[in-house]
Amino acid sequence: MEILDYAFMQRALLAAVLVGLTAPAIGVYLVQRRQAIMGDGIGHVAMTGVALGILLHTSPVWMATLVAVLGSVGMELIRSRGRTSGDVALAMLFYGGMAGGVMIVNLAPGGSTANLTSYLFGSITTVAPEDVTAICVLAAFVVAVTIGLRRQLFAICQDEEFARVTGLPVRLLNLLLAVTAALTVTVAMRIVGLLLVSAMMVIPVAAAQRVTRGFSATVALAMGIGVAVSLTGTATTYYVDAPSGAAIVLLAIAVFLLFAAVAAPLARRRARRAAGSAADGPEQCTLEEPGGRTTADDVKV
Repeated sequence: MEILDYAFMQRALLAAVLVGLTAPAIGVYLVQRRQAIMGDGIGHVAMTGVALGILLHTSPVWMATLVAVLGSVGMELIRSRGRTSGDVALAMLFYGGMAGGVMIVNLAPGGSTANLTSYLFGSITTVAPEDVTAICVLAAFVVAVTIGLRRQLFAICQDEEFARVTGLPVRLLNLLLAVTAALTVTVAMRIVGLLLVSAMMVIPVAAAQRVTRGFSATVALAMGIGVAVSLTGTATTYYVDAPSGAAIVLLAIAVFLLFAAVAAPLARRRARRAAGSAADGPEQCTLEEPGGRTTADDVKV
């Protein structure tokens, strides 16, 4: 294929695969605990790291990783306190990160906000060889945590009090989840962009939940959707002069709408069967969380 003859496209497609795997893998936990917006907040904070990298002439990816991790830890500590003022503190952290990034990059010699564009919306031509190394290392860590600790992470997302009673280190796991989300943001920023990465954490998961019932099935399908739309969107931007992040997110939304259309008649048939069973007599049934949350029918702590 002609598209694979170019080194920059090889790097972009590899990065797209890693983004498609990691973003839904961490996103399923954020959706489960109704923190879907967290990825967007981390993306805002990571802008300061990118700007510092440009200013100091160091790797923007690694600098963004450091700042995003520190920001995610701060977000988790604010969230764990559970105070009303926490929302205000988070808002200041989010928008302070964005404003700091714009200000710092303008302080850099020859810098301007135009330098941030590829990081904000993604670009297939900016994935450098050193970026691939960083992305591979970070992605391997994210997948290892989200898959290897899936039972423990699911438990704290489903019911923190129950997880604490069972002896799980809830505080440590919450911090690990926040840090893993921050690493995912930096993995995805070259391809999807800092402002759109949250969509890749949420939309594939939401689409998968339309047609699956169990946690493992949701994770597997969400990751499959993520890889498919990331590869397709990245390849599309090779032929169309557009930000890769926009193409990937629009494709993800299209998949969600397709799955929603397919799932609607299936849901109506299940409702009719349930109504018929109720009319015949009581029977044992399982409860499914409202709002599209995934049930733990195949995940045990």
